[in-house]
Amino acid sequence: MSKIAVLGAGSWGTALSIVLADNGHEVRLWTHRKEQAELINETHKNEKYLEIMIPEQIKAYDDLKAATDGVTAIVLVVPTKAIREVCHELDGILTHSPLLIHASKGIEPGSLKRVSQMIDEEMAVYNYEDIVVLSGPSHAEEVAKRHPTTVTVASLNEDHASIAQDLFFNEAFRVYTSNDMIGIELGGALKNIIALGAGISDGLGYGDNAKAALITRGLAEITRLGTSLGANPLSFLGLPGVGDLIVTCTSVHSRNWRAGNMLGKGKKLDEILDQMGMVVEGVRTAEAAYKFAKAEGVEMPITSGIYQVLYEDKHPKEVVEQLMNRDKREEMDDLASLLRNKYTR
Repeated sequence: MSKIAVLGAGSWGTALSIVLADNGHEVRLWTHRKEQAELINETHKNEKYLEIMIPEQIKAYDDLKAATDGVTAIVLVVPTKAIREVCHELDGILTHSPLLIHASKGIEPGSLKRVSQMIDEEMAVYNYEDIVVLSGPSHAEEVAKRHPTTVTVASLNEDHASIAQDLFFNEAFRVYTSNDMIGIELGGALKNIIALGAGISDGLGYGDNAKAALITRGLAEITRLGTSLGANPLSFLGLPGVGDLIVTCTSVHSRNWRAGNMLGKGKKLDEILDQMGMVVEGVRTAEAAYKFAKAEGVEMPITSGIYQVLYEDKHPKEVVEQLMNRDKREEMDDLASLLRNKYTR
């Protein structure tokens, strides 16, 4: 079996480590905090993030060089704000080129770059087409408990996607392959914005009708922006699109939903983030997507409204009224036209 370094010992990194360990791989789970590494190795627990026993074949490291020495694959699962720093350090350490899989979901607000683009810029040892992205509807809490889960791995290098599929695939964790890196990354990132909106809607007490509308129209926004950036619109109808959107918008496991729910109940963003103590990717991604939409000339009213709540201190009820009073239009004009354009070229 393979030696695999998982970089990032949060809930998602820990859950993916468990999948790999279940498949018989030697797993090195890296964290930049020495005390966390020691606690994991001593207790086989990572209780701040997941309340579950960690298999003994998972060893925690706080030394990046030691964690990646001689591995056949690296799984990058750090927050998007740490991607450049970790990759820059990694680029100066690696003496070989293990398969690189990233499972981080977000967009960099300043550069508007996807995670794979940031990796490509920071690491001379990798070409963009060789990077693999893993994404899909997958709460870490459920993956760690071996509940049935399906995800997608995408790469322009079909062999690399196939290898990644084999590393993770088992009876509880089913993995599909794709070559649409843009669609898979954008679906995984942008759904977090809509999940914030779903949480806000629930926090305001608006019920299932409003949330269903928000999810559906949110999917149209994601598809519009993604397609304008070169993604296959069909990717947004798959696991990393509508699948991830549903699970993130409807579950209390979702950090983005929980943050939105507290916003809807009147709490301030800074207070919420302090209370949660974990990264809420949708907050940064909302800023990036708002700028992206402006630059691309893409209409994204829900994203714009969430941005106003987060960064302009607009009351959520005002945003709802704003959305409900938009001009009348035909529902199927968005996705239908995108699909029609794809198949009539």
